[in-house]
Amino acid sequence: MPPITAHRWDKPACDHPMLLRDRRRVIGQQPMLSMVTLHNGFQLDPHEHENEPFSCVLEGRIGFTLVGGAATRTVTLEAGQVLHLPPNAPPGAEARETSLILDVSSPPRATTGVNRPQATSNARG
Repeated sequence: MPPITAHRWDKPACDHPMLLRDRRRVIGQQPMLSMVTLHNGFQLDPHEHENEPFSCVLEGRIGFTLVGGAATRTVTLEAGQVLHLPPNAPPGAEARETSLILDVSSPPRATTGVNRPQATSNARG
């Protein structure tokens, strides 16, 4: 049995996988939690990942681009709303204002779709 642990969000190292995006992660055997700040103007092209994510908007407003078959739609979430995506659903995102999100996904991964360069100017090398 793995040890029981308690974590503080101010302790995990903050990484910056893209411009205008700050992230702290706690990674377990099955779920992965990420506390993410998306700064106003952040944009992310649609991308795929095998894990099943929940994005809980704690502060701010985010527009999610949802691609499904031939249809594409945008939904805007505000504080108190949660977006749940099935595995391999390709979401995109745009921060309409600086926003705080708790992402929960399973299974955990060493990298996520946002670690690779994007076609937009927000990518880091």
